[in-house]
Amino acid sequence: MRIIPISEGSYTIDKTKVFVPFDQQSEQLNSRPVGSLLVEIQPFVIITEKDVILLDTGLGYLDANGTPELHNNLMKLGINPSQVTKVLMSHLHKDHAGGITIKPHQTEERFISFPYATYYIQQREFDYAMEHGTSSYTSSDFELLEAFSKVVWLLEDEGWIDDYIFYQLTGGHCLFHQVFWIHEADEITFFGGDVAPQLQQMKSKFVAKYDYDGKMCMELRQRWWQEGQEKKWTFLFYHDIQHPVWRIS
Repeated sequence: MRIIPISEGSYTIDKTKVFVPFDQQSEQLNSRPVGSLLVEIQPFVIITEKDVILLDTGLGYLDANGTPELHNNLMKLGINPSQVTKVLMSHLHKDHAGGITIKPHQTEERFISFPYATYYIQQREFDYAMEHGTSSYTSSDFELLEAFSKVVWLLEDEGWIDDYIFYQLTGGHCLFHQVFWIHEADEITFFGGDVAPQLQQMKSKFVAKYDYDGKMCMELRQRWWQEGQEKKWTFLFYHDIQHPVWRIS
């Protein structure tokens, strides 16, 4: 199993829910509004014997030529976007779902970013996001999924995908957030999305105000951290600047 973090850079975010680029070399966090959080935006590619898997899709920003930054980052790694076979979505907040579709410059039309891949979406998360849009959701990023033929709508609280990827509905960060375990040979890789976004949160009793149920998230992190130690998981942290991949040895 090959694991590749795909960093889209560091950003700060405050109560406005706007992601503002942050240069760690030249800026100070205290120059940003009070309460600003510093996060990395970091989808992951996992290459297994069966698939090229993309875990969440980033902010969906385009370069000056109208090419998605996510596509550029994949191609720098020698991966053509058409080679992605599965897109696993933890939830549909805009910093995770922005790259589900593309809206090229000077056009109003949107396209699916990975048309040859199968998207795995929690049905209840999609329905909630479409019906109760908040500042955390940008429905135009993902509404095309409703008519896209290659979507597997996950309806259960947990289950298996192709007998080697296990998903589980957790809630916590948002009502219908889900997480994934990818099993191959004797390896287990865990992606906790925004319930387990950073290494430091796994090691402390941290309750985040930005979570729908911060106490639940804290309890889940503690449980996963203990189980991961025992079973030697590899953890993937979407918002961790220093430690995107953490292997228990």
